[in-house]
Amino acid sequence: MTTNQVAESTKDLLARMDQFIEREIKPLQAQDDNERFFDHRREYERTDWENGGIPRREWEDLLREMKNRADKAGFFRHDLPKEVGGNESTNLEMAIIREHLARKGLGLHNDLQDESSIVGNHSGVHMLTKFGTQEQKDELIEKCLTGQAGIGFGLTEPDHGSDATWMETQAVREGDDWIINGAKRWNTGMHRASHDVIFARTSGKDGEARGITAFLVPTSTEGFSVDFFRWTFNMPSDHADVSLRDVRVPSSAIVGEEGHGLDVAQGFVHENRIRQAASSLGAGEHCIDLAVQYARKRVTFGEPLARRQAVQWPLVELATEAEMLRALIRQTASELDERHHLEVSDKVAMCNYRANRFCCDAADRAMQIHGGVGYSRHMPFEHIYRHHRRYRITEGAEEIQMRKVAGYLFGFAGPNKSK
Repeated sequence: MTTNQVAESTKDLLARMDQFIEREIKPLQAQDDNERFFDHRREYERTDWENGGIPRREWEDLLREMKNRADKAGFFRHDLPKEVGGNESTNLEMAIIREHLARKGLGLHNDLQDESSIVGNHSGVHMLTKFGTQEQKDELIEKCLTGQAGIGFGLTEPDHGSDATWMETQAVREGDDWIINGAKRWNTGMHRASHDVIFARTSGKDGEARGITAFLVPTSTEGFSVDFFRWTFNMPSDHADVSLRDVRVPSSAIVGEEGHGLDVAQGFVHENRIRQAASSLGAGEHCIDLAVQYARKRVTFGEPLARRQAVQWPLVELATEAEMLRALIRQTASELDERHHLEVSDKVAMCNYRANRFCCDAADRAMQIHGGVGYSRHMPFEHIYRHHRRYRITEGAEEIQMRKVAGYLFGFAGPNKSK
């Protein structure tokens, strides 16, 4: 079987998901005017404009109900280890799932703005299962899955983004405790987070990967402050500026090994980038699907738009790119299941930056083909564009992804690195 073919077990899973969406999720979206979170009112209704621009409680309560139903149906934990109730899904299967759900368009079943889906993308839980102590696992995993706790990720700083080895946040040992001082930016989920994973330099020199440690810090700790939520291109915002002033935590707060915090930061990054690429592919395909449907029925100057080459050819280019991306994403996901992630890091980077760019291009073209109505918020294109435009910066900017590909290509990095 090629990676472009889908195993019968995965086909059955997708069919059961579709049935669950029709039976449980679409009726939930339709009741109590919950459609306001997905139609032209979506940005306004999702955002608590008077409270820092964070997500409204009603919006997140609806997402929580969706997750609870998906968990009860056996889908929400699908990619997690069996010991925490999951099915240990493969990277290939998760790529297929993410593309499938995103291609269905905007809806409660899979709202990428919040990384909320009937099949969760549990980066914090994956971090704990892989690097956490038993005490950390027992305290947080189940609470994170049921919405009783949440974990933020404090890596980026005001003056340091992709150059994480130059971070300025410091942690100094004092007996069996550590004292942390510094600042973080784009700290996602801090309006609800019970804990924040803070990366701080504990040894070594600027520019060295070794010497950075990850600390699991309760947000209630004295000296920990959520200062400001940065409003973004796509609202609401849960991206905070955080400051730490003499924050004291015990050594038991360390996640992973002391000095090896970047291993924790990178522990799920390749899997996450593949899933992100698959979601961008699916969302872009949704834009193409709607553009083709509209072009077939929209008549101008006596004939359908679909008969005009000016409409056909851009969509042909996008459809061709989608096919090539699907093959690359699934092949790379399959290799990620079978090989060490650093052996395919360049392929993951290719998938990620090309798929994110493809989605933006597809949303823009669909908007153009729909004309004025495409530019309105009564269509999904502006929302899809604004959200997926973010992915060209977060999770490693596309320039960083291209740099990774170049490093492998020219032998500066990777398994074929020149001596």
